[in-house]
Amino acid sequence: MFASRFSFDGKIILITGGSRGLGLALAREACARRARVALLARDPNELARACDDLRRRGGDPLPVECDLLKPTQIKQAVEKIVDHFGALDVVINNAGIIEVGPLAHMKPADFEKAIMLHFWAPYHIIGEAIPHFRRRGGGRIVNISSIGGKIAVPHMAPYTASKFCLAGFSDAIRAELARENIYVTTVTPGMMRTGSHSFAKFKGDRAAEYKRFTAASRLPFASISAERAARKILAACASGRSALVMPVSARIMIVTNALFPNLFGRMMKVANACLPPPGGPGGDEPRPGSEIR
Repeated sequence: MFASRFSFDGKIILITGGSRGLGLALAREACARRARVALLARDPNELARACDDLRRRGGDPLPVECDLLKPTQIKQAVEKIVDHFGALDVVINNAGIIEVGPLAHMKPADFEKAIMLHFWAPYHIIGEAIPHFRRRGGGRIVNISSIGGKIAVPHMAPYTASKFCLAGFSDAIRAELARENIYVTTVTPGMMRTGSHSFAKFKGDRAAEYKRFTAASRLPFASISAERAARKILAACASGRSALVMPVSARIMIVTNALFPNLFGRMMKVANACLPPPGGPGGDEPRPGSEIR
């Protein structure tokens, strides 16, 4: 089944995590294509700054304060968007958290929070959006997963486990929703230059973990800018593509893992040996990169 032609002009787009990073880049690109954008985020100050940015660029965004860990707030947020705009056409599940550190420092609560945000929040948003898509005769869903949703990344166990959940769910619902003209795109980006190292949280030897994560996120051949990623994501959404993997380095790693899983597993063991060992009990407490820096 092939997607029909789709223009963002006048379409209503919900973007989670839209107040900074990739989410804000997606909102800027959507406004440039004359879409009507609703931004979901938890921090009202960040929301206000993001909306001011979009208004200076000619957009007219709707800020929606929402804690995505709470399903009741998700329901209220979708209702607010539909009440304001009269409809909903596109959902982009972009919000995420990154926690970096050895498994020895990761607790059940770390896994639960990651899965709540990366899997259950998109699940609830999609469930709330589908009836509105049906009334419009179709819609678009974009789930921003990660290379960590295809390849197990050492020192990022909660993030990886939760992104595997999202990627599997996204791929599972694609065929079922396509019959209703609702197209699902699973996005698998590698490292992105979005400043995520400042917002990521670190455990164990925090300074060493921060240093390595920051260096990896800035490699030009292994990462992609948020602006370029946003253009590619909206193009994939418009065309109804099933999957988008970027940049080329991410595609190479995924293919290598699929073709040579044992070899790739040994490579990951070597990579893990270069990462900092677990620290003392004090390393259990996460600290954001902005503090470590």
